Amino acid sequence: MSPIRELYDNPAAMEPLLPVDRSGGLKELAAELLAKSARLGGALHPVTRRSVMELLRAMNSYYSNLIEGHNTHPIDIERAMQNDYAAEPAKRALQQESRAHIEVQKLIEGRLEQSPDTEVASSEFLCWIHREFYERLPEEFRRLATRSGGEDWVQPGEIRSCEVEVSRHLPPMAASLPRFLARFAEGYKPARMDPLQRIVAAAASHHRLAWIHPFLDGNGRVSRLFTHASLIQAKTEGHGLWMASRGLARRSDDYRAALAVADQPRQGDLDGRGNLSNKGLVGFCRFFLTTAIDQVEFMTQLLDLDAMQARITAFADLRRARHGAPEELSSLLRGVFLQGEVTRSEAAWMLGMPERTARRAMGDLLKDRLLVTDGPGQPLRLGFPVAHVGYYFPRLYPEGVELGMTL
Repeated sequence: MSPIRELYDNPAAMEPLLPVDRSGGLKELAAELLAKSARLGGALHPVTRRSVMELLRAMNSYYSNLIEGHNTHPIDIERAMQNDYAAEPAKRALQQESRAHIEVQKLIEGRLEQSPDTEVASSEFLCWIHREFYERLPEEFRRLATRSGGEDWVQPGEIRSCEVEVSRHLPPMAASLPRFLARFAEGYKPARMDPLQRIVAAAASHHRLAWIHPFLDGNGRVSRLFTHASLIQAKTEGHGLWMASRGLARRSDDYRAALAVADQPRQGDLDGRGNLSNKGLVGFCRFFLTTAIDQVEFMTQLLDLDAMQARITAFADLRRARHGAPEELSSLLRGVFLQGEVTRSEAAWMLGMPERTARRAMGDLLKDRLLVTDGPGQPLRLGFPVAHVGYYFPRLYPEGVELGMTL
């Protein structure tokens, strides 16, 4: 057995779990993230807020899978959520993967809402994320080619039972994974930390889980979904209206480089007391937190009420010019955005139309999902169909992707 394999048989090999930052810079970033996230979307009506969060789950799926090299157009993701799958097997598989990510993220949010004290760093929770994700994937995403030319199968929710190599990193031996995961769960218990430490720990644990590489495949997606859970549990108010994956994907080379630097062993006596580099972990946490803050600031600009209403008005004017939409479409869309939901009679009044004429206009808006409802006679909410999302939320997706969406 090589020395490195002996080293990674002991959970002490991944210390430190929390970075030692004598400058205080990480806590300052954590405080900034908490404050800015808490202010994000505070003026949104709760119903509108839920609709935006639903849109952002799809966005998070797009970017998280993009980091893994799986590029699924947002329109295809939206179709998958409506059970409209492509006939082409490869495209259909990517749609299923994206839908799986969205569904598991929603499951995580629901579980934490029901049980806020869930130990998200526990092996049980991590295996639950992996199982829920992989049970939703098509067979071809569970089949892996081995270096010897054979095949291996990813078992949903099961810790890997063989040795792997990830780029230049050799993760812990399979037999020692239960001990590494037990130390991981113990080291990242939020009850032991103050609010700022929990935010820093969310960043640090993101790296350490990737370093452990507990599953045969899917570790990147599981790590990002786990970090989503960690930030919710750390009471990062506003999380859900911003997602780290967008920033990580936009800086994917920097993301991978920061992960690799934090993989390095301690660089001399001035680099902490653990086996791994404290300086590398501080650097990764700084990268992650600054990326998160950037995403909060981006979404804060998008969700500014005045700016949002101006974009809604511009969209309504353009739709009226191109498709002869009702004159008061802007008033209706802005009203629903601000109020969260309206009755059909209120919508008719906002359109300034007789009820029968308004019904036809609302039918067109419902067909295009600019308005959505839970059923006949139910209130109307604002929809954010992907084909129009670039008008409401410019730069949410990459420019080339937005060009593929039409009015």
